[in-house]
Amino acid sequence: MNILVTGANGQLGSEMRRVGSLSPNNYIFTDVAELDITDSQAVEQFVAANNVAVIINCAAYTNVDKAEDDEATAELINATAVANLARAAKGVGATLFHISTDYVFGTDGNTPRTEDMAVNPLGAYGRTKLNGERAIAEVGCKALIFRTAWLYSEFGNNFLKTMLRLTAEREQLSVVFDQVGTPTYAADLAVLIFSIIEYGIYEGNEGIYHFSNEGVCSWYDFAREIAVAAGNTKCQINPCHSSEFPSKVCRPPYSVLDKSKVKRVFGVDIPHWRESMLHCIKRLKR
Repeated sequence: MNILVTGANGQLGSEMRRVGSLSPNNYIFTDVAELDITDSQAVEQFVAANNVAVIINCAAYTNVDKAEDDEATAELINATAVANLARAAKGVGATLFHISTDYVFGTDGNTPRTEDMAVNPLGAYGRTKLNGERAIAEVGCKALIFRTAWLYSEFGNNFLKTMLRLTAEREQLSVVFDQVGTPTYAADLAVLIFSIIEYGIYEGNEGIYHFSNEGVCSWYDFAREIAVAAGNTKCQINPCHSSEFPSKVCRPPYSVLDKSKVKRVFGVDIPHWRESMLHCIKRLKR
């Protein structure tokens, strides 16, 4: 079976490379140099020519702040390109795995977000990601959408790697404590997607799912745990309000995702965020 992975140089795409190497199936890894997913004709030709049975879309415009100034580019990558992949998948009867975000929700509520809760994006990034979800629904291809949050890994730029560097360099640091959610180790999400594909349990289980690690914390809590795990305890980490870091983007103050559905449908055992954080830091040290 041929499986196309787009955005293969990003955090999740890099983790898919790692697990994909263990499969008897043929994983085809592409990034923009190999396949421009904003080109509908190129996507359809590539999918048909390679007899693709599954598409895993790891490509996204994820710079939340820049999206406010360049929503057109964010829309092109997060929605138009997704529609291209959906149409290509439908054309050959393939299944599309797509990654979405907690940013589709707004500021209302302080209980874990379920898949059927009302969406109300706060900014350009959330709007364009929601448009990507809606594009899949409009095309009507077979698809599994995984909303996730606070993604980090050994690859690329992310909060964990930034905190490792800053807590090693600085004597003190301020981190917001009024934004609450759950860190998600990209490797854990990659293993979930890989397992669903390899066991062939995606047919008949199409829909939207939420996935993050278990547990809840603020960015401040997360930063403290990172520093302790890395041995950077000389850096004093102070809690602060989001208002102390002015931004064009209104970030979700509460973005804990309810994982009941993904655990029920796929029988997945999700690690706690501290456990996965420690695993990631160990990998980085190696």
